[in-house]
Amino acid sequence: MAGYVIVNDEISDEAGFAEFRQKVGATVAGHGGRYLVRGGATEVIDGDWAPDRLVVIEFDSVDQAKAWLNSAEFLAIKDLRVSSASASVVVAEGV
Repeated sequence: MAGYVIVNDEISDEAGFAEFRQKVGATVAGHGGRYLVRGGATEVIDGDWAPDRLVVIEFDSVDQAKAWLNSAEFLAIKDLRVSSASASVVVAEGV
């Protein structure tokens, strides 16, 4: 069953976040992840959630998604994101 990492980034330092964005894609691909949404336009249809920068990454399983989030490759660049953006990160099981 697929696993999805869903992220909402609120960027506070564009230059710092650009460095993270440049490096993170290789870590996703290296763990079998596929971007489904990566910061494109969003439109709120119902409710009051207004995502800043929405990212959805698909993995073959929740375990694979968590393995990426805990991988040495991702952890080596995670501080770039932490120092340049606030993020909400969720792992969801697919159907």
